[in-house]
Amino acid sequence: MSAANTKLHIACDIGGTFTDLVVQTGEGVPHVRKVASTPDAPGRAVVTGLHALLADLGLTLADVGEVVHGTTVGSNIILQKKGPKTGLVTTFGFRDVLEIGRIRTPNMFDLTWDKPLPLVPRRYRLEVQERISADGSVVVPLDEDDVIAAGKRFCDEGVEAVAVCFLHSYVNPAHEQRARDIFRAEFPELLVTTSCDVLPEMKEYERTSTTVVNAYLLKGMQQYLLSLTEDLESAGMAASILVVASSGGMMRIETAIEKPVFAVGSGPAGGVIGCTRLGRLNGHANLIAFDMGGTTAKASIIENGEPTMTSEYEFRDGISTSSRFIKGGGYMLKVPAIDIAEIGAGGGSIAWIDDGGLLQVGPLSAGAIPGPACYGQGNEQPTVTDANVVLGYLNPTSLAGGSLPIKAALSAQAIDEHIAAPLGLTRIAAAAGIRQIANVAMARAIRSVTIERGRDPRDMTLMAFGGSGPAHAIDVAAILGIGKVIIPVMSGVFSAVGMLGSDIEHTFVRNLVCRLDRVEQRYLEETIEDLRSQGISRLRQDGFDDDRINFSFTADMHYLGQSSELTVSFDPVELITAGPGLLEDAFHPAYLETYGYRNDEPVELVNIRLTGSGLRQHRLAFEESNTGRFDTPVGEQHREAWFDGEDHAMLTPVWPRSQITRDALAGPAILESYDTTILIPPGCMATSDGYSSVMIEVPEKLIEGVR
Repeated sequence: MSAANTKLHIACDIGGTFTDLVVQTGEGVPHVRKVASTPDAPGRAVVTGLHALLADLGLTLADVGEVVHGTTVGSNIILQKKGPKTGLVTTFGFRDVLEIGRIRTPNMFDLTWDKPLPLVPRRYRLEVQERISADGSVVVPLDEDDVIAAGKRFCDEGVEAVAVCFLHSYVNPAHEQRARDIFRAEFPELLVTTSCDVLPEMKEYERTSTTVVNAYLLKGMQQYLLSLTEDLESAGMAASILVVASSGGMMRIETAIEKPVFAVGSGPAGGVIGCTRLGRLNGHANLIAFDMGGTTAKASIIENGEPTMTSEYEFRDGISTSSRFIKGGGYMLKVPAIDIAEIGAGGGSIAWIDDGGLLQVGPLSAGAIPGPACYGQGNEQPTVTDANVVLGYLNPTSLAGGSLPIKAALSAQAIDEHIAAPLGLTRIAAAAGIRQIANVAMARAIRSVTIERGRDPRDMTLMAFGGSGPAHAIDVAAILGIGKVIIPVMSGVFSAVGMLGSDIEHTFVRNLVCRLDRVEQRYLEETIEDLRSQGISRLRQDGFDDDRINFSFTADMHYLGQSSELTVSFDPVELITAGPGLLEDAFHPAYLETYGYRNDEPVELVNIRLTGSGLRQHRLAFEESNTGRFDTPVGEQHREAWFDGEDHAMLTPVWPRSQITRDALAGPAILESYDTTILIPPGCMATSDGYSSVMIEVPEKLIEGVR
């Protein structure tokens, strides 16, 4: 490789089981590597994998120009409650905002539901004397002695991070800023975050919860990101590191360290961005992005070539979704994010029998260590991957291009001992049951972002990726009545691929809270211009020239008296020309499509948002990909596999993925590549879309058979 073409752009996606790495050369050619994640030190897998991958290319970390990074570290800190002792300082009388929340439950008839414990126990939620009114005027000056007393209390109690959230600080942040300065001057050992820096918006609970989550993540994310930076620098890399935000854009590592709450959904967002770009190329503007990895499965929808966004979501165990319909079930994050549902069902999900004698799968996962039983690393419990090995879908000797040895006998032993024998089933029936339960769980996650959003999945195409997604995609599609499935190129590392298609992104917001029919045109124009100025200033600081800066505007609105907003996009030039009525004309049909009705109440404008993007010059182009380069040599040409609806194993041809061309390939067939395995059941037809993707037609007979 010539010196002129050694400028490298790297994407790394750290998952619960595997860490995926994609290196893009200056010529646009991608190279991939999957390595086992290292949960005790997530950055170690990145450094180890990069060394191995670059060694194959005859290059070093000194040749790297940019690293794009997506991580589940933030979400894992919340799920596993591994954050430090965190305190909250708030206005006198608002100590229990976190407990009160929205006074809702996710299911009003579930008497067994337990409310998630606040990340800040009540003893660490302290009040201070201060008060700012809704118009920004000072009613009660800040008592600085109260702030100092709170700091001493926190230090005595071993609190390490503090969230500061005062009433109406989104209008006048002076008291929060002063409290922050006092903490940093008098108690430098405390990590401090303020709501005016994280979420300068109205709604006390949402603002308080988001600020608390940011404080809770500060220590862990700072340690992780700084450690990763130091490890890469000590290994010889001088390139900048970008972190993928929950919105699918990217931010500098300095921003991610200060505002980690914006990166809680970092990992899954990259895959949705990749699906969006690929769908625009191959003519599929309405997609369901389905990502099944080793630990979780994620689903999101893309409509009219754009990912579905949300301005708030609740992070919790079970299915994490935006809180448009289900509220009160988790930790509220009011941040821009791709609307993604996540469920604990992946290749490493453990199958078990509950006290009632019913077969269950997940949410507990074998993870990277020890991994599924077939890895031979000490786990004796069966997983979804073990079921796929027993059914003949996965290579019985190795995965990941031969780098991961597989012991099929251990899969059979685990299923026999823990599932088949206790339930009186055959080994094949037990394995098929494990797989079916996982498929149904994943279909439920897809329903949560389609049917529960007023969308019919049968009108959409399923784009499946992740290490396990292509092996389950057809079954999941059949459950949902979906007739077409697309498996993108480099599907096993596709979240990392998508990251290479993202841009630097910043969001700016202005609270208005006024009926649309009373909004002054002049005020709208001033707001748009002010937000635009903020965006230009920030992106210029990031090194972008004006010709590589792009803006998009959205408005948060609701019917007068409602407490939740719906976000619609608008063209600022058209708004200035047509006036506020343009927003109302966009709001009514969006509301009707989402909720199934509309009314004649006045519409209230709550926020105007600007998303400023710095367009990166080096983005992976799918048309430059060559899927044949990622083929795994196929050691055997046929393998016995068990398919639903068949009473015997079928001798199934096994092909390298590059076998797929414009000519149709009929199932049953198994396609193997370095990063994943694609399953094509009997009756299905597979072709290429011209961008190295595999397009599979799901016959109506298969869909009807599932029903």
